[in-house]
Amino acid sequence: MRVLLVNMPWASIDLPSLALGILKRSVDERVPDSRAEVMHANIEFVDWVTRRTEFALRDYNYYSLASYFIGCGDWVFSSALYDDRSWHVAEFVEGTRKNVDAARREQAFVLHELAGEFVRETARRIVERQPDVVGFTSTFQQNTAALAAARYVKELDPRIRTVLGGANCDGKQGEAMHRNFPFVDLVVRGEGEESFPALLTALQEGRGLADIPGLCRRDEEGRCVVNPMRSRPLPPSAILAPDYTGYFERLASSRARSWVEPKLVVESARGCWWGEKHHCTFCGLNGSSMQFRSKNPSVFFDELTELARRHRVLDMYVVDNILDMNYLKSLLPRITESGYDLRLQYEIKSNMRRHQLEILAEAGVIHVQPGIESLNSRVLGLMDKGVTGCLNVRMLRDASAVGLSVAWNYLYGFPGEEAADYDEVIEQLPALEHLNPPGSQAGRIAVERFSPYFNNPELGFRELRSAQQYRYIYDLPEEELFDLAYIFDVPPQGIDDAVVDRLNAAITTWQQAHDSSRLTHSSFEDRIVLVSKRRAFDWSVLEVTDPCEIALFHLLDQPHTPAAAARKLGGAGEARVGEILSRWIGLGLVFTDGGQYVHVAPAAVNQELLRPGYLRQLGVETVPDGPGDRAAASLQSAPA
Repeated sequence: MRVLLVNMPWASIDLPSLALGILKRSVDERVPDSRAEVMHANIEFVDWVTRRTEFALRDYNYYSLASYFIGCGDWVFSSALYDDRSWHVAEFVEGTRKNVDAARREQAFVLHELAGEFVRETARRIVERQPDVVGFTSTFQQNTAALAAARYVKELDPRIRTVLGGANCDGKQGEAMHRNFPFVDLVVRGEGEESFPALLTALQEGRGLADIPGLCRRDEEGRCVVNPMRSRPLPPSAILAPDYTGYFERLASSRARSWVEPKLVVESARGCWWGEKHHCTFCGLNGSSMQFRSKNPSVFFDELTELARRHRVLDMYVVDNILDMNYLKSLLPRITESGYDLRLQYEIKSNMRRHQLEILAEAGVIHVQPGIESLNSRVLGLMDKGVTGCLNVRMLRDASAVGLSVAWNYLYGFPGEEAADYDEVIEQLPALEHLNPPGSQAGRIAVERFSPYFNNPELGFRELRSAQQYRYIYDLPEEELFDLAYIFDVPPQGIDDAVVDRLNAAITTWQQAHDSSRLTHSSFEDRIVLVSKRRAFDWSVLEVTDPCEIALFHLLDQPHTPAAAARKLGGAGEARVGEILSRWIGLGLVFTDGGQYVHVAPAAVNQELLRPGYLRQLGVETVPDGPGDRAAASLQSAPA
């Protein structure tokens, strides 16, 4: 059996598809007399479109990720899906009037008109390979491109079986996809390592498909039939390492090779151990399977080193929703000792201590995404994050001290939040300008499928409607759009626009001031020396010599209330501690939230040299859109 797996735009071009890499290996190893190939149509699109119009990496990244919550990427290929170059243009203009500028809108029009030609050419190349089965992965803004390609393939050769899978096909979404687009023969929902090979084997042997978990199929009369999902997720031992054969060769022959430095995508765990206990109210990332499972550290270490050796690539993006904390004692020390100069990106929890962050940095982790989302404890409680505002500031401080770049977004719009939850934070942001700012302006939360906000109206969102973007992308009735959608529009909750404007103004100032801001401390036996260069504070060097103040500063390495600090200091009363803290607030040395205080001065380790922007300030020539900048931008533009 010949199987072709297709990665359509707008999949990231600097990363191979993890899903298709895993499926390729599962087909090659588990389906007798079968071989899978991967078509990198996302890379082919770069070469195709740059021959026809002006188009750059920043444009691709915009349609791939940055515009996810307004659907520009999917709208571009909706013209191909419905074979109409003017498909819903007026609706798109109206729907994006507030958040898409004129130049970007004009570019979207051009791409919208060209998309059908590219998809038809792609479909012809697929059919020329004469596959028995063609599988499309659909994640983020790949849906309309994948659907359109499936449609044209089916028109050119009805014999070919078309299959869709991926994050956009989980649960009800997959059912709606299968129900509304008859040119999609089959939809694989959930984890595909076992179900996709089982599907291929059944097709090869002419057996029925009723036993394949999660599969959407049609019976002999053409009616849609939905198999139940797996009752339990796959064990970690069943999660295969990917096979990226062909990706690097295809990128090397593409114009995109000058745009990006490729990275490997790796996976050590699925699910979320925090979400199993406390599902963050706005998070729908784990879809229908929250249960946390991690690979044996020795197995994953072997996967990492083998991929690095085979592809000669050291930059790796780890897709786990959260780090397995046991890896701090097993996997990460082994990476450190291995001699491999890996550069890893990992998602972590923001309450990790400095010594734990040091273990990450020593192993080659350079970017972390700790899910900070707010600096106010009350709002974090509404999210059920299990951390405080001071702990999140501690994360920013300690990450700076150990050389980790932190990607995070500031979110608002939670039921029950108040303006007061933001006022004190906004007032203190100038003291944090030396630490990693949010990657973008503050964002109102979107209600996502699979999140507690979606599943439990009692949390505050009772009126859900599929997000506006789905109405200018698809031609479906509202009830079908509701099942197809991942993002939902709701009546706004929480703070008003005036508070949002103040928050965004403060974040913008932080972003602009960050590269030139500095605050560090050096600790000696009899004093602490602090060095500051921040626009809002007029001091540059400060020595703390009072024994009580030295002891208090060290104590505030961790968040403390004044009462707790006074108790631990022994001789100092709470009034004395309060006086010191009040003075330090004025000097921008501490951050306070929810009655706790934490100091904000990282230990001095030449932090400036770790910032790409620092060299630019000195007039040192740097390469535009360098790999370090791109990696940070990729993380910062990702949906929260």
